[in-house]
Amino acid sequence: MPTEDEDKPADRIKDSAQQIWLAGLGAFAKMQQEGSKAFEALVKDGAGVQKKTQQAAEETLAQAQARMAGFASEFGTKAAGGWGKLENIFEERVARALAKLGVPSAEEVESLHTRVAALESQLNRKDKVRKSSTAARKATGIKTPRRPPSQRSSSDD
Repeated sequence: MPTEDEDKPADRIKDSAQQIWLAGLGAFAKMQQEGSKAFEALVKDGAGVQKKTQQAAEETLAQAQARMAGFASEFGTKAAGGWGKLENIFEERVARALAKLGVPSAEEVESLHTRVAALESQLNRKDKVRKSSTAARKATGIKTPRRPPSQRSSSDD
């Protein structure tokens, strides 16, 4: 049979193992309690980081949109200027081709319209003068001598 001296080291080992077991259970229980607190703290920290990241992303997006709008505006202005140049070149070439074909320009047509209007005005004035002199001759009874047919113009008939 074991003696008391022999039981003491065994009891000490048993007590020590029991204390280690209890320490492990205590650590487990404490981690469960503080683990949920730690989890909640991590969630809170994560939400804060997400807000900051989202704000930074929105600012970056706003800056990128502003830059793209500026690029688009600048591109549109350059394209419009280029298009205007192309349009001018096209108009000049068409005008040259029409001139080679003998088609009058808009300025020449306008000049002709002005000349025709002036001529019409002159004719109207001469016609009024002729009608008034004819009316005056009829009123006075003076007859205009008839010209021989060889000297008549087509307007006399």
